[in-house]
Amino acid sequence: MAGVRFEALCKSYPGRRGGRPVDVIRSLDLMIEDGEFLVLVGPSGCGKSTLLRLLAGLELPSAGEILIGDRPVSRVRPAQRDVAMVFQSYALYPHLSVRDNLSFGLRRSRSLPPLQRLQDQLHRSARHLPPCLQVPSPRERRIETRVGEVAESLELTDLLDRLPKELSGGQKQRVALGRAMARQPKVFLMDEPLSNLDAKLRNSTRTRIVELQKQLGTTTLYVTHDQVEAMTMGHRIAVLNQGYLQQLGTPMELYRWPSNLFVAQFIGSPPMALLPVTVAPAATLLLEDRRLPVEGPMAEALPALEGQVLTAGLRPEGWRVAPSTNRNLPAEIRHVEVLGNEQLITCQLLHGGHLVTVRTEADLAVIVGGRLHLDPDPQGWRLFDAEGDAICPPEPARSSPEEPQLPRL
Repeated sequence: MAGVRFEALCKSYPGRRGGRPVDVIRSLDLMIEDGEFLVLVGPSGCGKSTLLRLLAGLELPSAGEILIGDRPVSRVRPAQRDVAMVFQSYALYPHLSVRDNLSFGLRRSRSLPPLQRLQDQLHRSARHLPPCLQVPSPRERRIETRVGEVAESLELTDLLDRLPKELSGGQKQRVALGRAMARQPKVFLMDEPLSNLDAKLRNSTRTRIVELQKQLGTTTLYVTHDQVEAMTMGHRIAVLNQGYLQQLGTPMELYRWPSNLFVAQFIGSPPMALLPVTVAPAATLLLEDRRLPVEGPMAEALPALEGQVLTAGLRPEGWRVAPSTNRNLPAEIRHVEVLGNEQLITCQLLHGGHLVTVRTEADLAVIVGGRLHLDPDPQGWRLFDAEGDAICPPEPARSSPEEPQLPRL
């Protein structure tokens, strides 16, 4: 196994009709530890899939270097990089059985002398004949053993003789995953592999991928748009926007302490509510004429910011429905989503007209058009300056015990 390192990586495409080049990856520095499961997220066009293609060798970088372990691979042919990629569209060979799809990469791994190729082909052609008519091939035996192990781990044993057109979406995804596993590569690359599956299949396949990665300990780079996948699968998450790395950290680190407004809005569903506030004395924030207390680590950063206009953010679970008091914020209910175990209430604050989403218990009786009063959690506030960068509390408050636990083989 091996880690992956991107050093000052850049990728540009020529502009259309003589226009300026389009920068997709901009001076990216990123280290993926050996055995780590790193999830890459960001809006469409931010460079996620391009980064995977650069690592796979399907694209050449404009500048910078890519290393797998200690080996530079930017100018190495794709077949020699020892990486395996799982595509969004599965990319199975329609004329090959599941068995042959799983073994395709093993047979293509190195060139063979003509006599060995003939022996292997005769072995495959005669494998359904009686033993006395079969042609022995030690190499093919090893491949069949490896395919059997992968098929058993992915519950594909009963499907080995089927063609891809005879499989369901979930079965095709398992075959694509198994084809990558069979080669035992140093690095797995997965480009939104679950996006074509329904919700139930996504949940079960997501769990299967995480368990397999933990079992194999293979360094994995996983691209997704799905918030649940990002928060539940990876040891760490890397957030990209316009080719720049915005933040790298554990899922809860990004959720609790976003580095800027972009990450605050992109990570989390629903996103963080943002309000314009003025820093007031005694560790408080002013929203119009309402004074909002701040407690915990952020309160220690406020005295030096007194009088400044900032953006204050609060997650949906940071708003509590409370009785009417001078301290609480009145709001009008605009939309209600009942999710079974909870409900999401979109409200418009009467002070400033800002929209916020509140996460509450499912049995709270509310109606659209009605009013309620919100009590913001004093310890939940996150503050951002005029440039959109997070205002950091003292360093001990930001340290997180939730370090990524990498597989140990």
